[in-house]
Amino acid sequence: MEYDCGFTKDNNWFRYRAAAIIVEDDCVLLAGNDKEDYFYSVGGGVHMNETAEEAVIREVLEETGVCYQVDTLAVIHENFWNGNGAYDKGLHCHEIALYFLMKPRGTKELKSNSYTRFNDKETMNWIPIQDLDKYKVFPTFLKEYLCSGTADLQHIITDERVK
Repeated sequence: MEYDCGFTKDNNWFRYRAAAIIVEDDCVLLAGNDKEDYFYSVGGGVHMNETAEEAVIREVLEETGVCYQVDTLAVIHENFWNGNGAYDKGLHCHEIALYFLMKPRGTKELKSNSYTRFNDKETMNWIPIQDLDKYKVFPTFLKEYLCSGTADLQHIITDERVK
């Protein structure tokens, strides 16, 4: 059994995550499920003894059924929030995520048959970048990042804790 690099102590949860930014035809690929009211990036926990790049390739394959290749490391994201969703309710959450821009394949065709770590069916959704503000999407920086046109590595800190 593989173990994610993360832990829960009392009501605090820390996670080390690798995530993908997958763009085809001016649309970004986001995951969703029936338990949550938002879309989220494709990706997941980095396993012990696994590099972040290995993790993102594995997670993308698990979630999309397609082997995407990494283009470049795009964003280092430090994320803080107070959990109120189906999976993190009541937890003080702290996540370090490495976001990799994946090489386009020239097609939106996927072979997805993905489930969350709590065994809930996931859906893959191609959302036009220009329409991202019409949806509840995490990470919240995604639209601004995609519209910025930057190729430089970004370090983004998001603090959505209710104080």
